[in-house]
Amino acid sequence: MLLMGVDIGIGPLLTLIVVSPHKSRKLLRLDLSVIAILQMLAFAYGVHVIAAARPVFVVAEIDRLVLVTAGELTDADLAKGHLPNFRARSWIGPILVGALPPKGQEGIEIAEQNIRGGKDIDQLPRFYVPYDQVIDKVMRHAKLLSQLRNATELQQKQLKQLQSGLDGGTLLALPLQRGEHSYTAIMSPRTKRPTLILAIDPW
Repeated sequence: MLLMGVDIGIGPLLTLIVVSPHKSRKLLRLDLSVIAILQMLAFAYGVHVIAAARPVFVVAEIDRLVLVTAGELTDADLAKGHLPNFRARSWIGPILVGALPPKGQEGIEIAEQNIRGGKDIDQLPRFYVPYDQVIDKVMRHAKLLSQLRNATELQQKQLKQLQSGLDGGTLLALPLQRGEHSYTAIMSPRTKRPTLILAIDPW
């Protein structure tokens, strides 16, 4: 919405401001050319920002899911992925993967690096594994929907509707992190995959 607002502001709004019947045709053409260039630059920048912020992986890690965006991964890190789909930034939506923390000295180094503000294993594709390899362990940390104490009344009603519409099984919830923000992923008991993401603090 912000990018759309900027493009609208630079385009039609500036055009309305500069257009005047008292200006010469040459000056008016110059003004409109400058506006067109500014709008193209703003659009190109907007597309770049959206491309960098797009989600490319949802990583199942220990006790949560972590959403990783294209801009958080370097080409060098991607090249170390063990499978082809771990080495590319998806354009069709995030890919579900797992991540296994390293053991021994490497695990200690990664933990220390993370404490200092460096990358954790969710941003290091060399630690990625197939989603089904880890999701059973991660699901052991899932909560019942009734345990989501930070849900608003409206969200609680939505959760009850989701559960009542389920044919067998009990919906569960896992934390989903995106940067510094926490959300709740509603997990299907059958597929063990997210069915819905809600703006509920899971902690």
